Amino acid sequence: MAPPFRPKHARPAGGRQGARRPDGPPPHRPGDIDEAVLYGVHPVVEALKNPQRRHRRLLATENGLRRLQEQIDPLPLVAEIVRPSEIDRLLTPDSVHQGLYLVCDPLPSPDLDSLPDDAVVLALDQITDPHNVGAILRSAAAFAAAAVIVTIRHSPAATGVLAKSASGALEHVPLIAVRNLGDALDSLGKRGFLRVGFDSDGDVSLDDVALRRPLVMVMGAEGKGLRQRSRELCDHVARLEVPGAITSLNVSNATAIALYAASRRR
Repeated sequence: MAPPFRPKHARPAGGRQGARRPDGPPPHRPGDIDEAVLYGVHPVVEALKNPQRRHRRLLATENGLRRLQEQIDPLPLVAEIVRPSEIDRLLTPDSVHQGLYLVCDPLPSPDLDSLPDDAVVLALDQITDPHNVGAILRSAAAFAAAAVIVTIRHSPAATGVLAKSASGALEHVPLIAVRNLGDALDSLGKRGFLRVGFDSDGDVSLDDVALRRPLVMVMGAEGKGLRQRSRELCDHVARLEVPGAITSLNVSNATAIALYAASRRR
């Protein structure tokens, strides 16, 4: 049996990893990680199918490997068979790994200029909860969003908890990491993108906004909402009309509704 695997970082399942390069080129992803840790069936399967991923090491239990081989055969790398406890030790206690643990290179961050002229894009204004960002990515993949724009700082790393919550969507929706979200929105506006920010107290109902492509929908952080400059750079600050007593939605739920509305009014 292979010796126990010890990753370079003590807790790969969440948070930031690696040193940030404030004066260098943009990193692969927020948090400037030098490796991505993925666990669970869907994230690992989609990553192994992605030719843009460079896979480093795969740990699998016997049951996990059996499930993996049902979907991918042959595998792009040899799996190391381990007991479930071997993977448990590498993750936080509440992590559901389903017998699969993959270490790979992070995906590169595309340039903002690479967005197509008919794109629907999400921009996240300092949303830091990896569960929310992962769920947003999953919705973005479901509705064929062209990309999700995040800031290099104040965004979770694309690994561990975020990847598990995204359920494989990291392999299908590019994350574009920018230094300044306001500058990115300004640049997109000059390219002709309609910029719609979302707030429960928005000036206009989304139903009354004439949506068109290219479109960037700007989502604010839970509690804080959109920052002032982000609001000022939006062509509209819209609200989602809901009939119930609670009018403020979780940001990942609000994003899914906004994407659905945009897809229906294409």
